[in-house]
Amino acid sequence: MKHFFSFLGMALLGGILTLAGYKAFVEKEMVYQQISEIPMVPVSSNLNPTIGSTSGIENSTDFTVAAENSINAVVHVKNTAVRTQKNPWAELFYGNGNGTRKYEQVGTGSGVIISQDGYIVTNNHVIEGATDIEITLNNRRKHKATLIGTDPSNDIALLKIDTDVDLPYIPFANSDAVQIGEWVLAVGNPYNLTSTVTAGIVSAKGRDLEGNRNIESFIQTDAAVNPGNSGGALVNTQGELIGVNTAISSRTGSFIGYSFAVPSNIAKKIIDDILEFGTVQQAILGINVDTSFDEEGVKVSGVLELTERGQNSGLKKGDVITKIDNVKISKFSDLKGQLTAKRPGDFVDVTVKRNGEIYVKKVKLSKSVERHISTVFQWELKDLTSKEKQKRGIKQGVQIIRTDKDGVENNLKGFIITKINNQEVNNAKETVRLLDNLATNRYRIIVEMITLNGEIEKYIYR
Repeated sequence: MKHFFSFLGMALLGGILTLAGYKAFVEKEMVYQQISEIPMVPVSSNLNPTIGSTSGIENSTDFTVAAENSINAVVHVKNTAVRTQKNPWAELFYGNGNGTRKYEQVGTGSGVIISQDGYIVTNNHVIEGATDIEITLNNRRKHKATLIGTDPSNDIALLKIDTDVDLPYIPFANSDAVQIGEWVLAVGNPYNLTSTVTAGIVSAKGRDLEGNRNIESFIQTDAAVNPGNSGGALVNTQGELIGVNTAISSRTGSFIGYSFAVPSNIAKKIIDDILEFGTVQQAILGINVDTSFDEEGVKVSGVLELTERGQNSGLKKGDVITKIDNVKISKFSDLKGQLTAKRPGDFVDVTVKRNGEIYVKKVKLSKSVERHISTVFQWELKDLTSKEKQKRGIKQGVQIIRTDKDGVENNLKGFIITKINNQEVNNAKETVRLLDNLATNRYRIIVEMITLNGEIEKYIYR
């Protein structure tokens, strides 16, 4: 009987220990799993109204559709340029022409088909100086390309290939609608690895790169872009073109975190200009900008009295521009990007702060007038009209209309340059080029001028 009660006590004790262990460990684990299985309640948001549930979030990060829609419309661009190399020692010992040799230099990049009949957009630096351009499609077929036009200042070039079939192409999206944090894909041919797709987000808009005076309104992304990606596509999750990849921020030449693309609105406007006019039509507001202004917006430091169209912009000195057509303007690069995407003659609504009040001005954009400025001498030159030459009794010459020493006594403003190193000059653009080339190569420069008093003087620069 004693044995029976001993076994019974041991059984009761074991049961109690088992129940305690279940409460302490197993039941606690099950409660945690139940919490994780509670469904999330959809919450509407202004940031992305298309996302209404967890399934919407999953769809937003599925890039297969975007990749499929874009990968066949991104091409490999091969440019061949013939270079000339001279050996001065061979020229000296073996005679003129014997030290000269020609060789081919090959470069590669990417391009984006933008129409089914074969128009392709790429970067200007991808094809600059090329004597032969070859396009390889994603199906490995090769075609010779014709250069239609370029815009070096915005690093855009337009090519054309002829085929017997309709080509896949990428439609343009509105780059103004792109949001920071939005998923994007970079499609191109880095290191000659064709049909490469990388993903990232838009990390900034209207980015101006320090030291870059040409393009000042990049889309910045952290999608991996490497040499060979230049001219390739930056697309949204629908596979629409929002930018043309053009630059990376790197000390090594390879991707280290950020890449930059020309916004699609700018690229499309440049392409339309090239096709319609042959050159890019640059629009201006007719203002000067206060570059020292460090608050949000762009401050007007002065208004040009006359533009090419002879119209005043309606803006005033001291105005702070905050919007162009409801697009927020935080800094000068934002304004530059908006104007680059417009044409002379277009109307824009300009929102400004003036003396604490908000005004909206409808402004007709004017055409940018080409200026000829010597970067070495800091002289701005202009061509003389026939009447101006006749009035002064001269047959050639260009006039200095602005210097970096305006306001200083005895400056050269208004003087007329007639000869440089005994070479007659009669074109402002060519004169600027001549001055800068001579100065860069450290030649002695003798400039013959007619002063404001009509006297002829010579100035020597070393």
